[in-house]
Amino acid sequence: MFILTLRTHKYICLRLFLPAAIILLSGCASVPEVKPVVQGSSTPATSYALSLQGVPYKYGKESPKEGFDCSGFVKHVYQKQGITLPRTVNDMALVLPIISKNEVHSGDLVFFNTNGNSYSHVGIYVNNDQFVHAPSQRTGKVLVSSLKNRYWQKHYTGVRRPRKL
Repeated sequence: MFILTLRTHKYICLRLFLPAAIILLSGCASVPEVKPVVQGSSTPATSYALSLQGVPYKYGKESPKEGFDCSGFVKHVYQKQGITLPRTVNDMALVLPIISKNEVHSGDLVFFNTNGNSYSHVGIYVNNDQFVHAPSQRTGKVLVSSLKNRYWQKHYTGVRRPRKL
């Protein structure tokens, strides 16, 4: 009788609790992708840039339809604001005015040395140490990153402020 009760108890546990546990755990594993939204973006350029999150990274491209590389993304965003910027990261850094890191505002461009060149990557500062950019083929899309991230801190080279040239 005791063995029958123990078997019955195991059967009930397996029959009721195991499917419930599987359902609960599978719900945790299938979290939908959510685009990060950065609060307080205060310029039309940053708002537009944030709306492009998820657009694929494509080297040498500069449109939402084809995708973006980092400088193509920045050039496209500012072209929509009536500001024409150079096509390359290095040229952007050379022609735009230097801004102190302490004076950075939403919409400023943040530059990085990611391959041995002083200016090899660029993004658009949003606020609260967040910037939006088209990082690489590896990440595959436009996204928001933090300047507090150790990688970006190590490779940071400066800030420039876009203006009509």
